[in-house]
Amino acid sequence: MGNKQDLLDGAKQCLIERGWARTTVRDIATAAGVSHAAIGYHFGSREALLTQALVEAVDELDAALAASPGATDPQERWQALIDSFTTHRALWVAQLEAVVQAERSQTVREHLAEGQRRAREGLGGSVPLALLGGLMLQWLVDPDNAPTGTQVIDGLRDLTQ
Repeated sequence: MGNKQDLLDGAKQCLIERGWARTTVRDIATAAGVSHAAIGYHFGSREALLTQALVEAVDELDAALAASPGATDPQERWQALIDSFTTHRALWVAQLEAVVQAERSQTVREHLAEGQRRAREGLGGSVPLALLGGLMLQWLVDPDNAPTGTQVIDGLRDLTQ
């Protein structure tokens, strides 16, 4: 692997272990086994690197979910996404942290917007993406009262009747 890929892998590791806000340039460089200067050379900034790493990590999770058994059944697909809020909690929290950073960084905003465009394609539109965001918040804050995949599908049916 080259320095660029090492940096992406190191940034993904740091996002999961430390979160967005607590990940420093030093943390990423150490995890990647490269110098601090490599971040600027390959990505321009810590924020650009972390954003790209986050988008890739979410894409990798989505690909894994899409390849899982039952991925074509809507109820099972939603349940797999919901389960990922627990099994990949740190990744979802890092995504929320990135959204906050996007308020002050055009670069972060642009990378996240591109990630959302891909997510809309994968989920089938803006409404499922909005639903996913709301589900994620519920599961991260109050998992005991958040809806299951079955409840999501039943609720959607109720809305369309």
